Amino acid sequence: MRSLVPPNLGAASSELARDINRRLLLNLVRSRQPISRADLARFSGLQRSTVSLIAEQLIGEQWIIEGSTGRLPRGRRPTFLRMNDKRAIIGIDIRPLQTTVALADVNGHFISQEAMATPSNPETAMELLTVRLRHLLGSHSGTMFEGVGVSLPGRVHLTSQKLVFAPNLKWPEFDLKTPIEQATGLDVTLENAANACVLAEAWFGRWQGVRHLVVVTVSEGIGTGLFVNGQLVRGLNGMAGEFGHVSLDPNGPACTCGGRGCWEVFGSNRAALRYYLESASQTGGPTFQDLLVLSEQGDSLAAKALENMAHYLGRGMRMIVAGLAPEVIVVVGELTRAWHRFGPIIESEVSAQALAGTAPAIFPAQDGAGARLRGTVALVFQKHFGAYLPV
Repeated sequence: MRSLVPPNLGAASSELARDINRRLLLNLVRSRQPISRADLARFSGLQRSTVSLIAEQLIGEQWIIEGSTGRLPRGRRPTFLRMNDKRAIIGIDIRPLQTTVALADVNGHFISQEAMATPSNPETAMELLTVRLRHLLGSHSGTMFEGVGVSLPGRVHLTSQKLVFAPNLKWPEFDLKTPIEQATGLDVTLENAANACVLAEAWFGRWQGVRHLVVVTVSEGIGTGLFVNGQLVRGLNGMAGEFGHVSLDPNGPACTCGGRGCWEVFGSNRAALRYYLESASQTGGPTFQDLLVLSEQGDSLAAKALENMAHYLGRGMRMIVAGLAPEVIVVVGELTRAWHRFGPIIESEVSAQALAGTAPAIFPAQDGAGARLRGTVALVFQKHFGAYLPV
């Protein structure tokens, strides 16, 4: 797990204390804006002189700006502080079929989005992507760009920062970081899509303040992002959370990872389509969105395929519950549009094998379509706001 405090550190240095206080105040401004210096001192517990000094530094760095003034019965009128929305973050969400490039301000509000088809090889993808990024930078000349966050359907090696495992994207090991940094001149942070989604929930979702949270992304495959004790869990080589490639049946269908019977071959969108095509005796057929529509229109085969998918999703989540005991599991994906169909089945499967106490709450993401992009913004946020989530 990522920790703000370096290992083997003795007494905290003055520089570390200032950094912690700075991150704390940044989070307070972001989560409670507009806010006065006096309220910053009250909520943070810091001395007013310390708050004033840090606030002036953040204003000088153009992270925050002064806004309107308040009214008091007597005394000096307070000046409210808020985040400077002229600072922006570029988010890139790479998926097997589509790549989206977005621009967001530091409050997480998206200014623009543009999509393109994802090429079958990474070299072509980077050529097309860098052209779009240069155009984006050129068309927002008055904006202060803070960095680039990239969400990937795979795993990034923590040391080399290369994409090393992307079975559904079908790209080989590749360095995406360097060409994007060269094209933009900005720092680039790469992260697994499920990890990006769990950060989006922790930073922007309704679960701010929850310290044991798991996000399950369901699309072409199944990914899991783990937020344990208020920290993102990456594990050895960044591979923590690959529950989608745990085998539920060694004699089951082949998986893109090279194994057989993995959770995602039973509980993903592709699994539901396979169930439908097998029952309908077809070789070609609908998309997953079509399957959702067909089920609502009364197609019994489509409804049965989605029901099978839901049962396997719930059974797979038992691994997560038994191993991590999260407070909340958030599900991200197109299936959340039909949560009335999926939710009860998933919850029933998870509850059926709860070892002790109550099972975790299971909810659909409020904005499943935008979770990955919001996660790319959170990736860049973390560098400046650190482990201190809104209070």
